[in-house]
Parts: sequence; C-alpha cells; structure tokens
Amino acid sequence: MLSPLAYGLAVVLSLFVAFIGARFLLVPQAAAAGYGVPARSGDTAYLTVKGLKDLTFGLLGLALIAFTNADAVAWYMLIVALVPLGDTLIVLRNGGTRAVAFGVHFATALVVLLNAALLFAL
Repeated sequence: MLSPLAYGLAVVLSLFVAFIGARFLLVPQAAAAGYGVPARSGDTAYLTVKGLKDLTFGLLGLALIAFTNADAVAWYMLIVALVPLGDTLIVLRNGGTRAVAFGVHFATALVVLLNAALLFAL
C-alpha cells in the first residue's frame, strides 16, 4: 500500500516541477507572478534559467523513478527539497507575501520531505 502512494506522489511532484519549468519558458511573466515575485520585463534571461532548471529537475525526477530504486528517488527528493525552502526565503526577501512564501513554497518543501520519508520507508 505504501509503495503506490510514495511513487505516485513522486510522479505527481516531478510532473508538477516539469510543468512549472515549462511555464517559465513559455509564459515567464505570468509564471514569475505566480512564483510570488513579479519580474521586470528585462529579467527574461533569469526567468529562462529558472524554467530550464525546473524542467530539468522534473524530468530528472521522472527518470530516477523509472530507472532506479526507492532509495535513489528518496535521496533526490530530500536534496531537491532545498529548492522550495530557498524559494520561501527568496519570496520573503523580495517583497512577496507570506501567504505565497509559506502557503506555496514552504508547503511544497514539506510535501517533498514527506515524500522522501515515504520512499525511505519502502
């Protein structure tokens, strides 16, 4: 019972991160606003970097799920949880709302850490 839940959550999280990356590549201004820190029009290079990074993280997560074991995916999730934790601080330090910082980014970090724990338990 735990295995489908742990792997299912890992797939959903990886797809979600890949979607966020694609959104930053396709509609960067809207994606930045959703992130919690609206971008200026000249920030396209940074938004492209974020999009590429997120897309890569999402695809890497899917590859690990498909081709490795639960421990490898768990370690990946544990390490990648640093990203939404950092995003929480970035939003707070750059004028974003506490609601977005904690309700989106910090909550995401907690779900990713929960997923790591579930995967380690397999």
